[in-house]
Amino acid sequence: MDTIGGLLGSPRARGAFLLKSVFNPPWGLRIEDRAPLSLVTVLHGSAWVLREGGGPARLAAGDVAVLRGPEPYTLADDPATRPGITVGPGQRCGTTAGEDLTEAMSLGVRTWGQPHRTGSTVMLSGTYQAPGEVGRRLLDGLPALLLRPASAVRTPLIDMLAAEVDKEEIGQEVVLDRLLDLLLIDVLRSWLAEPGTGAPPWFRAQGDPVVGQALRLLHERPGQPWTVASLASSVGVSRAALARRFTELVGEPPMSYLTGWRLTLAAEMLRDPELSVAGIARRVGYSGPFALSAAFKRERGVSPREFRQGRRPGEAADTCSDERTVVLGSHSPT
Repeated sequence: MDTIGGLLGSPRARGAFLLKSVFNPPWGLRIEDRAPLSLVTVLHGSAWVLREGGGPARLAAGDVAVLRGPEPYTLADDPATRPGITVGPGQRCGTTAGEDLTEAMSLGVRTWGQPHRTGSTVMLSGTYQAPGEVGRRLLDGLPALLLRPASAVRTPLIDMLAAEVDKEEIGQEVVLDRLLDLLLIDVLRSWLAEPGTGAPPWFRAQGDPVVGQALRLLHERPGQPWTVASLASSVGVSRAALARRFTELVGEPPMSYLTGWRLTLAAEMLRDPELSVAGIARRVGYSGPFALSAAFKRERGVSPREFRQGRRPGEAADTCSDERTVVLGSHSPT
């Protein structure tokens, strides 16, 4: 597996919600759903994305925007248009006066917006369930707004999604899930591979002949009892050379990176109730459940058992977790 393979494979749709949105100017949507991730692509016309602390960004036909939450943002026909519709948690849509529009603006199968389906702006969006911890490591490396022009997203996937979104056939949900996965991966892969785009250091480092090989070993064999010396020997350099080069390119020492990766994998595995803490500890390189628990609590603020129960740092013991939904194209209602 290449260093990024597991990270790209983790944001995986299961029963994704996909929607086509149709609007005629003037229109504006204020997105306040606090979704961790949003993706919007324009099929026809154009739209503007406005985020606090940043200038407006224009989306033309074929462009794709990936927005990292949970901060609110606005989608509109023009930067000067004041939003008339608010999208809140649960994808409930209403006017700024509080009138519910979720059902009123339904236009049929997975289509929502104004009555004329041939609106001047047609957008495609989809909804993911909360990504796993592995995927979150990738998402945390994204900028607040990642805009990829149509020229950089040369893929038939957008057209395929547009063709499938109106259908109601056997297995339709699975088809939409996989197409959405592929589109997200294609967008992220094109961004990561393009020089000067601000990709995170751990991705750029995989192109280095020494550090890239070390990263791949850590990702492929997290349960191995690595030391800087053994890792350096495996990639054919001295301990000092690896430590210096790894820290320079990745931004942290090899063993610090390994600890973070092991705990990320452990957190992902803890979502599976069939896996024991002891079994997870062995798989990610800890001597036993107590060693994993100590490291996990030190880094995460809660024990593996508390994390599995949904507790987060600072929460009372009886607090239930709030499983958050990641929404791609979060202007879309349910």
